[in-house]
Amino acid sequence: MIIRFDPEGTVTGFCDILNRVLETKSVEGVFVLACDANGFGAENLKEVLKKVPVPIWGGIFPAIIHGKEKHEKGTIVIGLFKKPIVRVIPNLSDSQVDYEKLISAGLPDHDAIKTMFVLVDGFAKRINALIESMFNVFGLEVNYLGGGAGSMTMVQKPCLITNNGLLADSAILAMLDMQSGIGVCHGWQTIGGPFKVTESDRNTIRSLDWKPAFEVYRAVVEEHAGRQFTQENFFDLAKCYPFGISKLGAEKIVRDPFMREDSGALVCVGEVPQESFVHILSGDVNALVGAASNARAMAEQSFPNTSLARVGFFMDCISRVLFLQNEFSRELDAVYHEQWPLVGALTIGEIANNGKEYLEFYNKTAVVGLLEA
Repeated sequence: MIIRFDPEGTVTGFCDILNRVLETKSVEGVFVLACDANGFGAENLKEVLKKVPVPIWGGIFPAIIHGKEKHEKGTIVIGLFKKPIVRVIPNLSDSQVDYEKLISAGLPDHDAIKTMFVLVDGFAKRINALIESMFNVFGLEVNYLGGGAGSMTMVQKPCLITNNGLLADSAILAMLDMQSGIGVCHGWQTIGGPFKVTESDRNTIRSLDWKPAFEVYRAVVEEHAGRQFTQENFFDLAKCYPFGISKLGAEKIVRDPFMREDSGALVCVGEVPQESFVHILSGDVNALVGAASNARAMAEQSFPNTSLARVGFFMDCISRVLFLQNEFSRELDAVYHEQWPLVGALTIGEIANNGKEYLEFYNKTAVVGLLEA
């Protein structure tokens, strides 16, 4: 792989590093990680992206990772020496779309796909339906790595990079004949529950144990935190207390509540199935940093060929940064390895499995991928 970084985050800087990557004739695909603060718009990138002679895909995120540094402005361009099969899935909030049919139409032999990058609009409504459809088509035959693109303004806007320009409310599947190892861990611990999700609508929890969801959530959180919710501080307090969906024999799947409705419903990043059971979680700095270290170790252990050169990809939830604040550098230190380059993004939800477990859309989770360079 070829990795180029523009710290300025300008369109001119992006074009410069893109052209430098494309100067290498053996580059057959381009992966882009960009920051929301760059201000890239659909119009000022459309013609640039249409002229790229190889498949290009990527996302615009709250921040990106280059080495041991987090950047809230800048762009990373990665050139790959194996040609990806890139499929764009539109209308990721449309309840009528059959994603399994879209994914499976005209696919090549699955044996040629070892790793799949999956990027989604983090504010789309049917991410879980896409994840289930992907698993139905590919099962455990491939390793998956990716996450949700978007802005911390919580406003849905074009955030996915393709040869046809910037897209919103969509997903990108980039399929590669490249070996990989994946590690997933979050470190959050149970402080309350279980509670039955007695009413939910995709990513909105309406009731827990037949009570308004916020009423149940507030009682547990306020007692543990020693603080009260107000009209202004919901997100500031809720970022420390996610939900965990129970999974047999595995870490809970975290769901991040980011908004309270007047009805007492809680809106999460990612869907919460009705009839499932959830706990309320909390964490501390040491536990989260330890989980990131575990994710790296899992990726190293599952990488199939120790003789191959590797590149590290770190897809880490932006809400972990908000929780860790100045201690986030410890999480980067835990994942960084001097023997391989590290790039990544701070995402709105993470997508991964390790070829052994069910594919999931995570929140507040550290995902580390190692790919052959």
